[in-house]
Amino acid sequence: MKKIALILGITGQDGSYLAEFLMKKKYQVHGIKRRTSTPNTARIDHIFDSVNFDNKKLIMHHGDLSDAGSLNRIINEINPDEIYNLAAQSHVKISFQIPEYTSDVNAMGPLRLLEIIRHYKKKKIKFYQASSSEMFGKSKPPQNEKTLFQPRSVYAISKVFAYHSVIHYREAYNLHACNGILFNHESPRRGVNFVTKKIIQGLTRIKNGKQKILILGNLYSRRDWGHAKDYVESMWRILQQKKPDDFVVATRTSHSVKDFINISAKKIGIKLIWKNKGLKEVGIDKTNNKTIITVNKKYFRETEVDDLIGDYSKAKRLLKWKPKYSFNALVDDMIKNEK
Repeated sequence: MKKIALILGITGQDGSYLAEFLMKKKYQVHGIKRRTSTPNTARIDHIFDSVNFDNKKLIMHHGDLSDAGSLNRIINEINPDEIYNLAAQSHVKISFQIPEYTSDVNAMGPLRLLEIIRHYKKKKIKFYQASSSEMFGKSKPPQNEKTLFQPRSVYAISKVFAYHSVIHYREAYNLHACNGILFNHESPRRGVNFVTKKIIQGLTRIKNGKQKILILGNLYSRRDWGHAKDYVESMWRILQQKKPDDFVVATRTSHSVKDFINISAKKIGIKLIWKNKGLKEVGIDKTNNKTIITVNKKYFRETEVDDLIGDYSKAKRLLKWKPKYSFNALVDDMIKNEK
């Protein structure tokens, strides 16, 4: 019998890579998407037949994490073996502006799914929850599964709620429910309102004369950046474990936003020099002496997370997982797909 997987957040970066990965493993994949006025399936159009709906390996359903009825209906209809919850209001900065919606989707959404799975009678469904390195917040790096959570945004707080909900349902009701604490992961499919994509796209356009200036926020926050393609494999490996558990997935290397800019600019062919400090700091194109990067306070968070580095030794030991893409290879892949 073919395994059936349900992916929430399938139209996102991770969901699209996970769908490809599971289809290669011969799963029948089902995805849930929200109703939108314009199509938002660009990341999966190459594997999803949105014209004739003939692809029986990937089937889409309309639903929403804020609507328990739709989730219950879809799960009962398709009878999945595995559920991957990658859906979220996933932008940290925006969570400061829409905290109630962020909490409803990111915290209550997983709880709704766990309640449905808890009462599900047809089979024991395995559940994966996409947790986030943002939960660690102020905790000193490197961070692992035993590091204290000190969240610094409603996004992170909502993810902590979901994380502990998974553990509670696992222990109280014997659910096969797991958390993957994924550190930052990027790809050519990253949304343009995320800083890595914004940098690559902006610098490429500046190089090609299509954009004059790139406006950014905190240049000195440091992140552990991996490739989404690597990270979706860890999700699958987590659910294949006999005993449900929680894992940090990362690369154990850290770069600042400024490092990301400098490396990207060099690869794109821009000679960049920096002048001034703080909000007056600017990046200048050395060849023509034009300012191409500025800093604006509106892109700073109200409370910042300074440094994240993930210690993934548990995943390496138990899942036999480690990242294949280096930081440089990740940047190369994002640039190559931008041109």
